[in-house]
Amino acid sequence: MKHLLSQLRAIVGPDHLSTGAAERACASYDGTAQEFLPAIVVWPATVGEVSRVMAVAQRAGMPVVARGAGSGMTGGALPVAGGLVLAMSRFNRILEIDCANQTAVVEPGVVTGVLQAEVRRLGLFYPPDPASLKFCTLGGNVAEGAGGPSAVKYGVTRDYVKGLEVVLADGQVIHTGVRTDKGVVGYDLTRLFVGSEGTLGIITKIILRLIPLPQAKQTLLVAMDSLPQAAAMVAKVLSYFTPCTLEFMDRTAIGIVADRWPLALPVGTEAVLLIELDGTGLAVASEGDELQAFLRREPGVSLVRQAADAAEAEGLWAARRAVSPAAFTLRPHKMGEDVVVPRNQIPELVAFVEGLARELELVIFCFGHAGDGNIHVNTMLDRADPRQQAHADIAKQRLFEKVIELGGTLSGEHGVGMTKSRYLSLEIDSATMAAMRAIKKALDPSGILNPGKIFP
Repeated sequence: MKHLLSQLRAIVGPDHLSTGAAERACASYDGTAQEFLPAIVVWPATVGEVSRVMAVAQRAGMPVVARGAGSGMTGGALPVAGGLVLAMSRFNRILEIDCANQTAVVEPGVVTGVLQAEVRRLGLFYPPDPASLKFCTLGGNVAEGAGGPSAVKYGVTRDYVKGLEVVLADGQVIHTGVRTDKGVVGYDLTRLFVGSEGTLGIITKIILRLIPLPQAKQTLLVAMDSLPQAAAMVAKVLSYFTPCTLEFMDRTAIGIVADRWPLALPVGTEAVLLIELDGTGLAVASEGDELQAFLRREPGVSLVRQAADAAEAEGLWAARRAVSPAAFTLRPHKMGEDVVVPRNQIPELVAFVEGLARELELVIFCFGHAGDGNIHVNTMLDRADPRQQAHADIAKQRLFEKVIELGGTLSGEHGVGMTKSRYLSLEIDSATMAAMRAIKKALDPSGILNPGKIFP
């Protein structure tokens, strides 16, 4: 161990390596509230340093986990096998914004919201907008395949990654993708690494696609007095309109952020939809008038209210983004799942979850990106109560089985990590699983990159 530490200090310098209890604790957790202590934390600053650290770790057979902001929800950044954490916070530069070609080159430690603000200043737009955008990092977004409310119109992180610089398990540096809009030379390794959760390589540079900033935006709050009708409304709206966001919240989600709503809701509200349109000023105004008229004719709609200004719209979104952290006012622990079903199956999924909560006597609520079928199903519990824990485990299994039955997928944006790995065979057949394992073996033959993740 002493020789290993000496080698690592020679690479990153004594100020950027620690085996201290405080630094190790800071690298031991993520959004799952679980903790696994690493043996060593290093803070590299260049691709050369990452390459040399990986070569040393490979020779030593030491597990390596890359870490961004630690905001992941499935344990992707947890050092479950101990080993070494590569904290990527010093990779925090926006290297280039090419306005003419609508491209940005960034390091993985750049905070998502920081890039969005910088390109917006130049009249450009980076659409992926996870709820944690004010502190999550782009490297983590790429590794997990993050999404967000805007995915219904604009897609998710993978749709904006044009190329990557990646350090492999043995320290080799590879470059994937292109800077151009087209490029089909060789295998699409960029797509392979996006969503690979740090199990195939360490991302050190990202080439991102940007688009023009929409000129105008209109935000609507839609209150409904029927949960089934609210769930069904999603497919109805998308049959005629193209919103940039369409979010859904059930009565429990509404209640836990009641003190944050900038607008009063009618008594008896069972669900709300947050709908945004964007584009040119005239197009948004016209489509907004049509959408509001459409909504007011629909049964179950008790309120359609357009945000008066940008501040009021931001207040609505602040309430929506507060749902997940505010959930802990219900119970001390949460099992949050980001399942996806076809949009026309949302009513059946929501009804199933309500029945599951009643049957198992659990607090389970739904919210999320209904526009693309990505519903966040949250089971709140006290793990100190064995009965609640047992019932929550049953609920998770049955939820996943139902999602697959409905033609869905177990994760839309949080990834598999360690919290979903045991359920992977519900969705992935054995031959496909073997192909994935073969890729992992080819790129990481010693199994040192983020062990214990994805695969059962």
